[in-house]
Amino acid sequence: MSGTARPGAVFSFPIRVYWEDTDAGGIVFYANYLKFFERARTEWLRALGHGQERMRVDGGAMFVVSDTTMRYRRPARLDDLLRITVRLAHVTRTSITLDQQAWRDDVLLTEGSIRIACVEAGTFQPRRIPTEIAARLPATTATPIPKS
Repeated sequence: MSGTARPGAVFSFPIRVYWEDTDAGGIVFYANYLKFFERARTEWLRALGHGQERMRVDGGAMFVVSDTTMRYRRPARLDDLLRITVRLAHVTRTSITLDQQAWRDDVLLTEGSIRIACVEAGTFQPRRIPTEIAARLPATTATPIPKS
């Protein structure tokens, strides 16, 4: 794992492409990028000092994906080592929008914007992001992720 979990900073998480991630042609199946992005977001949150299971059990809160936008530029293939990035784009009282990208070396493969909403674990009703998490996040950031 590299990068930092500072607001506005780009957090980076390595992921290897396995057979199970690909189609019959050895190309990453498009929906699997969402799984890769999810793993990187989980590790980004963990790097901020907040595990999702602890957040659910101790605070009764959890994040759910409420919106995604994806753009596929180039394919990833079996055995590629990818770098999945996470950058905080926008924060409200109840949601976080993150810009995410999948890179192979210096080649941008896929990019997306993912909004995660904070909800009550038992009812899935919207709620405020826990104070200890919100305190580490600014209202917005403006620095875009560099593109190749």
